[in-house]
Amino acid sequence: MKYSVTGLQMKQIDQDTIQRIGIPSLVLMERAALAVADIAEKMLKQNGSGQKKAKAASVAIVCGTGNNGADGIAVGRILQGRGCKADVFLAGKQDCGTEEYQTQIRIARRFGVLLKEADEIQPHDYPVIVDALFGIGLTRNVEGAYQHLIERILREKRADASVVAVDIPSGIHAGTGAVMGTALAATVTVTFGWFKTGLLLYPGRTYAGQVQVADIGFPAQSPVRLGWDGMVLEIQDLVNLPRRKADSHKGSFGKMLLVAGCAGMGGAAYLSALAAYRVGAGLVKILTVPENYPMLQTNIPEAVVELFLPVQFMEQREAFHQKIKALCLWADAVVIGPGLGQEPYVEGLLEEVLSCVGVPVVVDADALNTLAVCPKLKKYINEKMVLTPHMGEMSRLTKQTVTELKADRMRAARDYAAETGAVCVLKDASTVIAGRDKKAYINTSGSSAMAKAGSGDVLAGIIGGLLAQGMKEQEAAAYGVYLHGLAGEAAAGAKGVRSVLARDIANHLKSALPA
Repeated sequence: MKYSVTGLQMKQIDQDTIQRIGIPSLVLMERAALAVADIAEKMLKQNGSGQKKAKAASVAIVCGTGNNGADGIAVGRILQGRGCKADVFLAGKQDCGTEEYQTQIRIARRFGVLLKEADEIQPHDYPVIVDALFGIGLTRNVEGAYQHLIERILREKRADASVVAVDIPSGIHAGTGAVMGTALAATVTVTFGWFKTGLLLYPGRTYAGQVQVADIGFPAQSPVRLGWDGMVLEIQDLVNLPRRKADSHKGSFGKMLLVAGCAGMGGAAYLSALAAYRVGAGLVKILTVPENYPMLQTNIPEAVVELFLPVQFMEQREAFHQKIKALCLWADAVVIGPGLGQEPYVEGLLEEVLSCVGVPVVVDADALNTLAVCPKLKKYINEKMVLTPHMGEMSRLTKQTVTELKADRMRAARDYAAETGAVCVLKDASTVIAGRDKKAYINTSGSSAMAKAGSGDVLAGIIGGLLAQGMKEQEAAAYGVYLHGLAGEAAAGAKGVRSVLARDIANHLKSALPA
């Protein structure tokens, strides 16, 4: 597992390393510059090969006046020392630069590096451009001369040019991934110590290109001591999934109740049940309407199908209550919402389930929409629940616009988790999973192939299946989202990004799960 940090957290780690540990700032800077120089040199060899003109085989390094710019100046010196042609362009007022910036300028001049003014750059001359204009401290929109410089580079650089960003692409907010007015998209971002949250959230994730985390000497425990923003799961973390003992039976792996599927929406119930079984749940029982029975029995005979008539809720409330209570007592986990619809009886059905259940619950899809329009139901939301809204559903739940939510996904998910006490899975291209203690995961798996009807139903089933097997709520949610993305990637590899169906994601869980 890896951590991501905000710009402020990284600055605190940086100062702690310098002041408490005693590693000089220039030592950290030199190691950072070496990491960037390695990537720039590699790209220069790839992009500059076959070029006859010396100018076409050189690197342009564009530097601001902060420590990010100081890193860039050091990169130019290192590349020149290796025999590469590196042109360093300085933007901004040099006499306003940081102490480290001034030091790197003095070293570069003594080393014989030619420093030029930024307005001298001819972007189309360079196969590789190193972006060292702004670092992780950017908090306001890029304007004036810096804005014009970035826009000129974007407009005039070669179509095949590679851009290497130093720590973060200039113009991207390190905490939210927002574009601060304008930004320079990178081919590769070399970031230092840990992921910056803004590199993992869109649109920053798009601008970052391939992200490489360079170890430049920060203490490994710094995020634990000083604070971190998000956790990022990796393949090796899958060893923490529930294990399947040899001496076991179907009841050993959990019983999941799935309340899903109005008339004509049985497919949602099928997909959730399939995913729960594929992720390892031992027993799945589906509570649905009679219209869905033939399809479910045909397509997923492994599931037990329990039927109810909406009229039963209206006319036989006590008997209906006892039925729901018995089902909830049977289950180790409950999923409610996929394909449930918005008929008047759904409000009562949701209230019956949420008031009776004592095991972990995934509240998804139409159950969330019902929750949004029935404020009285919010009293049932508690720490045993996982809510899985996409941006539209989250907008209805919180009365915020999608634009407002996307401006700071981490804050939105954390605030809602803190307000409700439940785990919030805020689904998006970069999904955030937050708990009531504001602990958060950021998902990095997945593919655009997963943008298909039914994908969310599969995710709900995966999370429910993991809960049924005994995982804690936030861990089941985080690992479920990660597995969902890995399975989507595998399905895209097998079917192509355009042709993946939701059932393919469920069926490719076998590629994501450890043996």
